[in-house]
Amino acid sequence: PCVFTTGRRPDNSLLPFSAILTDGFGRRHSYLRISLTEKCNLRCQYCMPEEGVKLTSRAQLLSTLEVLTLARLFVQEGVEKIRLTGGEPLIRPDVLDIISELRKLEGLKTIAVTTNGMNLARLLPKLKDAGLDLINISLDSLVPAKFEFIVRRKGFHKVMEGIDRAIEMGYNPVKVNCVVMRGLNEDELLDFVALTEKKPLEVRFIEYMPFDGNKWNFKKMVSYQEMLDHIRQQWPNLEKLQTGHSDTAKTFKVHGFKGQFGFITSMSDHFCGSCNRLRITADGSLKVCLFGNSEVSLRDVLRSGASDEELLQIIGGAVGKKKKQHAGMFSISQMKNRPMILIGGHLLRTPGTPIFCTLPVNAKLSLKYDNVRLFHSQSSSKDPSVKLDQTKSDMKGHHDETTEAKLTHTDAQGRATMVDVGGKIPTRRTATAHATVILGHTAFQLLRDNQLAKGDALAVAQLAGIMASKQTSALIPLCHLLPLDHTSVTFELNELHNAAVITAVCHTTGRTGVEMEALTAVSVAALTVYDMCKAVSHDIIITDVKLLRKTGGKRDFNRHP
Repeated sequence: PCVFTTGRRPDNSLLPFSAILTDGFGRRHSYLRISLTEKCNLRCQYCMPEEGVKLTSRAQLLSTLEVLTLARLFVQEGVEKIRLTGGEPLIRPDVLDIISELRKLEGLKTIAVTTNGMNLARLLPKLKDAGLDLINISLDSLVPAKFEFIVRRKGFHKVMEGIDRAIEMGYNPVKVNCVVMRGLNEDELLDFVALTEKKPLEVRFIEYMPFDGNKWNFKKMVSYQEMLDHIRQQWPNLEKLQTGHSDTAKTFKVHGFKGQFGFITSMSDHFCGSCNRLRITADGSLKVCLFGNSEVSLRDVLRSGASDEELLQIIGGAVGKKKKQHAGMFSISQMKNRPMILIGGHLLRTPGTPIFCTLPVNAKLSLKYDNVRLFHSQSSSKDPSVKLDQTKSDMKGHHDETTEAKLTHTDAQGRATMVDVGGKIPTRRTATAHATVILGHTAFQLLRDNQLAKGDALAVAQLAGIMASKQTSALIPLCHLLPLDHTSVTFELNELHNAAVITAVCHTTGRTGVEMEALTAVSVAALTVYDMCKAVSHDIIITDVKLLRKTGGKRDFNRHP
């Protein structure tokens, strides 16, 4: 049987990160969110049901010692960042003591807090002295009356004061979280971005997410692509910033602005593949996925008198069962899950919620260590060595996304088939493609000077490219007929190489992407340039036809230089 290891192995070349916090898809969980309380001094509409929630009794919440014990274990296994959440974490009386003790943990690099900002200005000096590194402040409207409507309480000016105080005290960037809801605050997108002009803020627009009691409705959700398109109308030349592998936000900057803004696209474009987060609720349950309804009660294991080794076994078993990705926006909206206020993330265990492990307070813990962590694959093999090899192979495959790649235009027998996109939701999609036509000196000069015998080659090629984009489904057998919102075909003349570089950008609001339309447009435009110039020379090369970028589908694509 496999011996389940705890802690880091001496030979880091074999396992540079704890096995316990590494799931079956190779994701390493170095970021832990701990909810300090279920209580909050606001009643945000997307976070808590209007009638409130039944709070867990104080005796069933994690004590300060239990919070620190769990934090120590997770840091020992490789967690480098801890974020304190709620409810509202700053209303917990011992929050400063908790931060001070966390600061002493060797290996913990970052302590962050997500707050509604109501008490922030008053507490900030002590928070900074205690060792707080990062601050996220929730703010969903810059209009005081609308703010009060959304959070069902007064206090807008307190939040703004907290933001300004954080900037004064050197926090950079101060992150401002805004949940965007159609019909409520999507008209303030430009105002929020404008905040970043003079202040070192990072405004993060969060897609509206479903949780018990917030009456989630797809029509209320404003997608990342729709928000970005709206902002680009005001500031066309946005700069997309490079982010870390596990960062959740797609981040942009307006040239010349001090701050930046980003989008957390949990609903329209999940980032499950790079997820490195775990959550502990205020009542001590470990959630390996924000949108999952499975939990394991670490509180009960702690109170049963379990050793560190036994606790780590339970944690490893839960992490090992983490799914590859969440269920998608419509399945999520039908799932039973806690209200956001009880999960912790600004973001009660409800009846029917599956629990991996719940023990009576005085129960004795009895664990079998075999097959707790590594043998969670679906293999029916009876041979443990086969399972272990298979698991290693699976983990290697999940690191390399090419091993998961499969053709979408073939059926189970390998025959060509059209993809059924009827179940997809229409979104705003764009694609940009390039092609290069190398003409030679004479043809290039005639093209540049519009002296070709056949006429204005660039004007004809532009029209041909646009027409071709609209005929893509007739030319490429398995492409869907798409309603194009817009197609542009532009040219750049490169005198050094006697070349015309063609760019096509296609936009649609539909269920599938427009990559083929953009590629068809540049290809036909390039062929048209060839046709217009071939009377001068047949020594013309069409080359470098490629997709540069696409947005709005399951995942964005950007070709790096």
